[in-house]
Order: sequence, then C-alpha cells, then structure tokens
Amino acid sequence: MVYQHEIQLQTSGHAQMHNLTGEVAQIVSASHFRAGIVNIFNIGSTSAIGTIEFEPGLQKDLPAMLDRLIPPSREYGHEQAWHDGNGHSHLQATALGPSLTVPIKNGKLALGTWQQIFHVECDVKPRRRTIVVTVIGEA
Repeated sequence: MVYQHEIQLQTSGHAQMHNLTGEVAQIVSASHFRAGIVNIFNIGSTSAIGTIEFEPGLQKDLPAMLDRLIPPSREYGHEQAWHDGNGHSHLQATALGPSLTVPIKNGKLALGTWQQIFHVECDVKPRRRTIVVTVIGEA
C-alpha cells in the first residue's frame, strides 16, 4: 500500500533550515502503516533533505560547512551561462541530495534520539518548496 502527502514550505533564502520530523511523523501516523518506509523528496534543484541533530549550533554549522566546501562564486559554469548567482546552490544541494528514506517500525519513524529530518535551502533567494512524502508499507 502507498500513502502520499505534500509539505509546503516558504523559505527565506540561503542557509535556512526546517525541521520536518514532526510533519513527517504525522504523515506516517495518518498512513496507519505499522511497517515500511517513508521517502521524503524535495522538488527542486537548489535545496536538500537529510538528517541531523536539529539544534542551533548545527543549524549554523551545516550551511557554513557547505559554503566553505562549495563557496558562492561567479566562476561556476552555471554562473557563466545564467548569471543568476546560484551556481553554488545547485552544487550544494546536489552534494547533500534531494531525498531521504527512513524505515517505519511499529508505526513510527525509526530515527535515533538525536536524529531529525531537515530541509535546507541552498538557493540565494526565498523559495516556495514542495516536499513529497511517500509512505510505503503495511498495516
């Protein structure tokens, strides 16, 4: 069986993070599946999904790390083609990935105590984001 729902986010721009754990847990609960998997997928090429301990320090550290590894620059091929200031945004999002799959055990997300599901905005401007949550399982 498959159950699907969307989460809508309005972001303020580069480096903003959202904790999606509660919303994803509610969707899993609404599916009434006891066992299975849930896939959380970001539609778009300039933001990403993952897991982290969602606390203020890491909410600063993750975007800062991405900016050190893949800094804003006008030298990227994307910049030379489009001149839109977000070549690094595409690369940062690609490095982290657009989706995450989490097991469902006894009707709940099988996450560690300090493991939360996050969305991070890598683009340079505010965006309206759609996150597709697909639950596959059995009651």
